[in-house]
Amino acid sequence: MKIKNIIKSAKILGIATFMLSAQSCQDVLKETVVSGIGNDYINTPKGFEDAVNAAYSSLRYFYGTQQGLTLTEYGTDIYATGADGGYKGFHFYDTQMQPTVDYLQRVWDELYRGINTCNAIIDRAPESSISEATKKVRVAEAKFLRAQYYFILFQQYGGVDLRLSETLAPTKATSRASDADMYNAIIKDFTEAVADLPNSQGQYGRATKPAAEMALAKVYLAKAYSSVKAGDDFSKAAALTNNVVNNYGFSLLNDFASVFDENNQKNSEIVFAVQYTSDPLTNLTNNTGAVNGGNNLHLFFGMQYDVQAGMERDVLNGRPFKRLRPTQYAIETVFGERVNDSRYKKTFKDTWLANKPGTYNTAFDDSKAKVTFAAGDTCIFIPGYEMSKEERAKRPYQVLVPSKYSEALFPTNRKFFDTKRPDKTYEAGSRDFFVFRLADAYLMLAEAQLGAGNVSAATDAINMVRRRAAWPGKAAAMEITPAQMTMEMLIEERARELAGEQTRWMDLKRWGNLVERVQKYNPQAAPNVASKHLVRPIPQTQIDRSDPGAFAQNPGF
Repeated sequence: MKIKNIIKSAKILGIATFMLSAQSCQDVLKETVVSGIGNDYINTPKGFEDAVNAAYSSLRYFYGTQQGLTLTEYGTDIYATGADGGYKGFHFYDTQMQPTVDYLQRVWDELYRGINTCNAIIDRAPESSISEATKKVRVAEAKFLRAQYYFILFQQYGGVDLRLSETLAPTKATSRASDADMYNAIIKDFTEAVADLPNSQGQYGRATKPAAEMALAKVYLAKAYSSVKAGDDFSKAAALTNNVVNNYGFSLLNDFASVFDENNQKNSEIVFAVQYTSDPLTNLTNNTGAVNGGNNLHLFFGMQYDVQAGMERDVLNGRPFKRLRPTQYAIETVFGERVNDSRYKKTFKDTWLANKPGTYNTAFDDSKAKVTFAAGDTCIFIPGYEMSKEERAKRPYQVLVPSKYSEALFPTNRKFFDTKRPDKTYEAGSRDFFVFRLADAYLMLAEAQLGAGNVSAATDAINMVRRRAAWPGKAAAMEITPAQMTMEMLIEERARELAGEQTRWMDLKRWGNLVERVQKYNPQAAPNVASKHLVRPIPQTQIDRSDPGAFAQNPGF
């Protein structure tokens, strides 16, 4: 495949600039710059380790970035567009979504770069002088990563060019694999990774058996709704997720908000995370399209607080890019119950404290003409319901009610706030991105059991998540009965738990209800969304790099 980032293996480690160098004295992956190395370097123990570690770097192009967020949260039932930013075709499903959009090409190229690195590791492993025990684990890591990269590509684009050996030279001979072939290859890789990966690894961030089991379960869930579904897909997904929740010592944290505490990222709920640091070199991939790299999700969910009375931009409240705002359905239905469920309050920021004292004219709150703030006073409050004008008038600050929500002013998802950035304009965040966490495993288990007809077991699984989400003393009130354990309950529960975590578009695509739910709950996108949007356009660069007519565009693009 003639893609600029699928390169000769002689250059894999030289061009893949950011290496993850295993150090026995540390319990996390350390990254160092490696360059000017030869073709045989990968056959040395150090070179083989560096190659495996380099294979992880493509994860940082998709997870915790605007391009990954664009392909996973834009244009769903729970998120609509904010006031600013580009790539709105992914929200609107209109003519802006074209095969020439750079994000489509960059994601494609970067994931194939990761795939070819994995292929080189797997193909060259027999010649490596690394110990057989270590080699077995590292090859399993490469298979885990290759399967994950292919699964992302498959879900986003449909069948792609399925290459399972190292690409040594540019080629225009390409083809699109069938759905069955895609699932077979991905399942084979993940299954072999499950068999050979250890339960845990000495270095945090490496793939493990439970991470591979959870990834494989996601594949079986997707397959269970597909044209190549098998009768045991749901039961296989249930068995895998049951292992994850019961056999490895993971546990739900007592408080939903604490999952996203930036000072407690290596917590008992995390099954697999993509690591970021405060080092700008470390955070970049060699094909980055993200400004400054890093986990920059903190940028995209913020409302325009920084031009309001009593406020100016600061590190604590973030740099608001206003890319995504919750839909009315998300606020009023998904997060509508707040007496027992704490997740509205703990997902959305609702209070801003003045950092620019003074007296100001009001803007969005028509219950008063002026407001005066000392430093630290509440200056903006979002009650989450239509507070009366009379009640608002009693408050010495501006109250933002739902009727005043706009593309610039809306409840702000707080999950990704990053207060460790060096200044208020800095874009690159250092938080890890949680790809798999235990609450998701419980929800996957509930979905699998529901699909297999085991409603009681599905109820038990979903109640684990719901009890944790309860306000103190409300756990019993949060429990549902088997009669309430429906697919709609599962769909909304995943939205409540995982809002913004790069899962929603993939969920709706898996269930086959993307078009229906976007038409029903996202007025911006409703006029244009159609069945063709269950996949993205194939990048024009890929078609151009193939033999004429060899690589077909997805229908409708």
